[in-house]
Amino acid sequence: MHLELAPNKRYYSIGEIAKAFDVNASLIRFWDKEFDILKPKKNAKGNRMFTPEDVKNLQLIYHLVKERGFTLDGAKTHLKEGQKKTLDKFDIINKLETIKAQLTTIKNQL
Repeated sequence: MHLELAPNKRYYSIGEIAKAFDVNASLIRFWDKEFDILKPKKNAKGNRMFTPEDVKNLQLIYHLVKERGFTLDGAKTHLKEGQKKTLDKFDIINKLETIKAQLTTIKNQL
């Protein structure tokens, strides 16, 4: 999954996150309540503002729940048992998918 978010931003709104993941904002709010690894800041109005670290964690949650079919409890357990190792693997997979997309683009341009 390749997200379309503006690079180098410090914070993303829940609307930007929901659009990037192609899900409803209510699902992002629900995951925020369910998963301790998500810690978005709240502005003066109380709106959630997600950091790039939160986005990485949301990608991992999305991967576990939506792509691999984990239950919420299963995803929570998986994250607690091997969070660092899981995040490292997920980062490697994301980088490889980005490289693959770039190589495919280059191939199509030839």
